[in-house]
Amino acid sequence: MVLPYAAYLRVYEPVTAFPEPARTLWTVYADSRRRPRRIHALGVEHRDAALRMTGSPPEVVPERESRDAYVRRLDDMIYVCPWETRLRSWLAFERFRNEHAEGVAAAFVPPPVAERVTNDFEQWKRAGRSLRPHILTSTWHVPLDWFVPFARDERCLMLGTPGTGYRKAGEASEDQGGHGPATAAPARTLIYVTSMGEARRRVSAALPIVRENLGDGTGDVYLLSAGRLETLGRWLGGFHPLSLVELDYGGLVHLLDDRTLRADESVGEMAVALAGLERGEAELTVAMYKRLLARWRPVRALETAN
Repeated sequence: MVLPYAAYLRVYEPVTAFPEPARTLWTVYADSRRRPRRIHALGVEHRDAALRMTGSPPEVVPERESRDAYVRRLDDMIYVCPWETRLRSWLAFERFRNEHAEGVAAAFVPPPVAERVTNDFEQWKRAGRSLRPHILTSTWHVPLDWFVPFARDERCLMLGTPGTGYRKAGEASEDQGGHGPATAAPARTLIYVTSMGEARRRVSAALPIVRENLGDGTGDVYLLSAGRLETLGRWLGGFHPLSLVELDYGGLVHLLDDRTLRADESVGEMAVALAGLERGEAELTVAMYKRLLARWRPVRALETAN
């Protein structure tokens, strides 16, 4: 199965942060042998979405919320990142309608279906339920602000063959209780994982530097700005302070060869660029920024390739 060319920013909350009965349900789920392991989870999500969208009429939003989640363990704590497929589908459809003309949107989703989806979402909103998903998605690139919450030594790279991956001592393991490899089988993946405390600290420290030197606006989605960092900071601030934050290159790893992935220092380059901005070292900052843009520009260009 070909995965979507998307990257993901995820928050894993301690299972104790969930109210009952969700806390008990997620605890039982984490120990279930039937749940999708992380190595397969993206494929399962994509398969389910493809089946919904290829129906006639398409099922833009699932009738019920997903009962699946990504799971991590650190020390004796279970951390859970719910898929929230229904909420994320609503939010994605809302963005789609806002970004496309009515006639274009109708060509993809019949108006009666769109109206029903919109009405259901409005009812959800009126119920006062959370509109903050645990997972953010970005197609064809990793937004530059997503690199800010992490440090270069928090990277885990696996290239699909045994022995190519590594996990730092003490890092939260994927699916397992801190023993053995980070995944149940070799997988091609590049991820960063940090604590919520570190993620918030790094974003807060970068914000005044970026505001002073690069401006407040949200601007171009491919560039760094104070507006985008503020949005990211608010999103992180809505979760439990002891959560974990994960950047997953997702399907983008299949657009990059092994040599490129090994050499990818986007997180480190962002940290150096911010340090250069703070110290007024314009040449260093520009050099790092150019390296970041040069790395991701060819990937973004594939979106419109024939």
